[in-house]
Amino acid sequence: MRGAKRATYVVGAAAIALVATACGSSSSSSAGSGGNGVVSAIWGTPQKPLTPGNTAEINGSKVVTSILTGLISYDPKTNATIMQNAASITTTDQQNFTVKLKPGWKFSDGSPVTASSYVDAWNYTALSSNQQLNSSYFSSIVGYDAVAPAKGNPTAKTMSGLKVVDDNTFTVALTSKFSTWPRTLGFLAYDPLPAAFFKDPTAWEKNPVGDGPYTVSGGYTAGANLSLVPDPTYMGTEKPMNKGINLVVYTNPTSAYADLQSGKLDVDDTIPTTDLPNMKSDLDGRIINEPTGANVTLSFPMYDKAWNGPNGAELRKGVSEAIDREAVASKILFNSVTPATDWTSPTLGAEGGYKAGLCGAACTYNPTQAKQMINAAGGVPGGSMTIAYNADGGNGPWVDAICNSINNVLGNTKACVGAPTTTFNDYLNKMSAFQMSGPFRTGWGQDYPLAVDFLQPLYTTNAPDNYSKYSNATFDGLITKGNAAPSTADANADFQQAQQQLAKDLPVAPLWYSNNVAGYSSNVSNVQMDGFKNPVYWAVKK
Repeated sequence: MRGAKRATYVVGAAAIALVATACGSSSSSSAGSGGNGVVSAIWGTPQKPLTPGNTAEINGSKVVTSILTGLISYDPKTNATIMQNAASITTTDQQNFTVKLKPGWKFSDGSPVTASSYVDAWNYTALSSNQQLNSSYFSSIVGYDAVAPAKGNPTAKTMSGLKVVDDNTFTVALTSKFSTWPRTLGFLAYDPLPAAFFKDPTAWEKNPVGDGPYTVSGGYTAGANLSLVPDPTYMGTEKPMNKGINLVVYTNPTSAYADLQSGKLDVDDTIPTTDLPNMKSDLDGRIINEPTGANVTLSFPMYDKAWNGPNGAELRKGVSEAIDREAVASKILFNSVTPATDWTSPTLGAEGGYKAGLCGAACTYNPTQAKQMINAAGGVPGGSMTIAYNADGGNGPWVDAICNSINNVLGNTKACVGAPTTTFNDYLNKMSAFQMSGPFRTGWGQDYPLAVDFLQPLYTTNAPDNYSKYSNATFDGLITKGNAAPSTADANADFQQAQQQLAKDLPVAPLWYSNNVAGYSSNVSNVQMDGFKNPVYWAVKK
C-alpha cells in the first residue's frame, strides 16, 4: 500500500504528549484567554512547512486540517465518512474511480477549487524530487513508480493514473483493486492546493491559502504562535462555532497545564504524565480520556529461531497471557489507555472493521495457563528474556510492570527485564535492521479509520512496517481478498478473518488502545478530540 516510515508509528505510551511537544522551540507564553470568542490552545512548532504533502506530525496536522478541506472528512465521534468537496466517488471495478466535485468551492484567495487543484497537488506530493514526506500515500496510483522510483531519478513528473476530465471531475486508476480506497481520502495528504502554491511554494508557506474552515491571519513564522480566523467563504460542514483559534507555542507541558488550571489556556491535549492521576479533580471534570485511533503492541522477532521455533507460537501466547493488562493500564498508566482485545482500535467502529475480542485467550491474563504454556515450550529462551523499548517515549514504567507480571507468573524475578534504547530514532534503526533479540514494544496510529490500515502495513509479508518479519500466506491472501471485495462490509469480514490468523500465530501481542487525553478551561464548551489526536477546533464554543 505505502512504503515510507511515517509519523504514525507512535513513540510510546506517552506519544500524544511527546509528539505534541517534541518540536516546540520558542519560549512558552501566556495564552491570555479572554471573552472575545477566540479559543487559545497549546501548540508546538511543526516539523515541516504547513503543506499537506509534508505534514506528518501532530503540530502540523492541527493547522493543515484547519485551513484545508479535501474530498471527505470523518465524523470525530463516529469516524463516519462525511462528503465535503466530493459530490461522489464511484467505481464499477474497485480499481478505477471517478471523482466528482461539488461546484462553487473556493480557496480563501478567491481562486476556484477544481479537479486540477487535486491532481496537481497529488502529483506534486508524489514526485520524489519534491521530497515530500507523504509521497508514498500515492503509491497505489498507476504511474507512481515513474514519479517516485525506488532507485534513481523520476522518469515522469505526473502519474499516468490521474486524468482531469473537466473542472469538477477527475479519474483515478489504481495498480490493483482497493475497495476501501475512497474512505482513505480524508487523510490530509489528499487535500487540494490552489494555483498560487505551484507558482511560488515558498511564498505560500509563509501565507498559506486554503479552502478549510479557518484561514491563517498574519502569516506563519516557524516557532511563533499562529492565529486562525474563520474563513467566510468556507463551504464545508465543519463551520467554526468560535471566532478563531490562537495556537500558543509551549516548550514545557507543565507550564501549559498551569495556564490551563488558571484559565489562561483553553485547550490542552498535552497533559504531563505526572498530572494524569489528578487531572480530573484539578480541572473539575473538564477532561477527555477516551480511546483514539492508535494502539500499543508487543512484537516478537519472528526472524529469531528462539522465538519462532517448533513451539514458538505456544511460547509467544504464554508470554502474552502472562501480562496483566488491566493492572498495568490502571496502576501504571492511570487509565490513560484501554486494554486491547484486537489489533486495531475500537474507534473504528463496526463500519471501520473493528470487532472486539479477536485476540481471544492470548490477550486475557491467565497466570496458570501462561506458566504451563511457557514451560511446555521450554521456558523463555536462555532462561531470561528482555523487552526492548525506546527510553524517550515514557515506556520504561510500563515495560518494567509487564516484566514484573511475567516474573510473578514464572516465579522468577530475573525471567524478564526491560532493555532501553536511548532515542526513538536509534530504536527505529534497530527494528528496521531486524536486530531485536527478544520481544520489543511497537505501536501504530491510524492514517484513516479502516482496519486495513492497522494490518496491511504491519503484518503482510515484506510490508514496510512489518518489524517482526511475520509472513503467512493465509494472512496475506485475506488482505488481498479484502482489498478486492465489492464493499467495505465484505472487506472488513476478510480483515477480521485475517486477525484470527494473527491470533493463531501471535507474531505481535496487542497490549492496549491509546487514549486521547486532554483538558479544557471553564471558558469553553463542546470540546472534542478526533481519531487522529487532534482537538476538533471548529466545534469548540466560547
